[in-house]
Amino acid sequence: MEIGSELYRKTLLTITGNSLVEKLTLKYGKKLAGKFIAGQELPEAIDAIRELNGKGIMATLDHLGEGIKSMREAEGYRKEYVRLVQAIAAAGVVSNISLKPTQMGLALDPQACYENIRLVVKEAQQCGNFVRIDMEDTPFTQATIDIVKRLHAEGLTNVGTVIQAYLHRTRQDIEDMIEAGIRLRLVKGAYKEPAEVAIQKKSAVIDNFKDMIRTHLDRGIYTAVASHDDTIIDWTKKYVEDNGISKDAFEFQMLYGLRMSYQAELARQGYRVRCYVPYGAMWYPYYTRRLAEKPANLMMVLKNMFN
Repeated sequence: MEIGSELYRKTLLTITGNSLVEKLTLKYGKKLAGKFIAGQELPEAIDAIRELNGKGIMATLDHLGEGIKSMREAEGYRKEYVRLVQAIAAAGVVSNISLKPTQMGLALDPQACYENIRLVVKEAQQCGNFVRIDMEDTPFTQATIDIVKRLHAEGLTNVGTVIQAYLHRTRQDIEDMIEAGIRLRLVKGAYKEPAEVAIQKKSAVIDNFKDMIRTHLDRGIYTAVASHDDTIIDWTKKYVEDNGISKDAFEFQMLYGLRMSYQAELARQGYRVRCYVPYGAMWYPYYTRRLAEKPANLMMVLKNMFN
């Protein structure tokens, strides 16, 4: 089963990376992608967050986009992020924000990228909000960590990043980030990575994930556990109960459109829950990674095609 699930993930990511498949999906699949995307415009996303808040669920708002081709595009994303930070404050909803370094220009002009991110983080600081710098695939791992450390050194400590359990380098990164006082979202990892940089065995990734969570909780560090996997969620719930750890010491993070009723149930049980809410027109890369996570996501989409 483990080999099959990993083969499924790699195969789907390969198929969806085909330009013809992408073209057809963009033409015909927008409605289906709406299962995972809270609309293409900011007001739609704010409405979705307001509804989540009504159920006791916090949010992380993300304007979709990555792999840009010009710094003019990056400038547009920067302006949109400043606008969404202000919109969150104006609406009074409970949400922080999340952005990808490549949409701010990391692959094109690292210094200009840093300035774009810095402006967003500074605006968020003034609005009393927090920015999560997403972790992309491994060509950008170190650069992303360096950006967050540099922002902290400037006093912009309302920013954190993401650590992926499937990378071989994760243990050292965890220690470095904790020492620097940087808040982390803990995830398995969703990109197609080679064995040289990433653990390929699912059970080993799960063990690494648990170790990441344990390290944070045992040291009294606020912990963001981002997973839909019952193995991880149930293990975390039992670990905090067995060790007398408060439910306020951590939060579960899940994705918009997946296990929404369970997210609400966790909130009713007194757990802190945060839903990752993406919006925007550049939805295809995000959508394909969601389908690749497990066959059930693909089956859900195929079923909806005929409804």
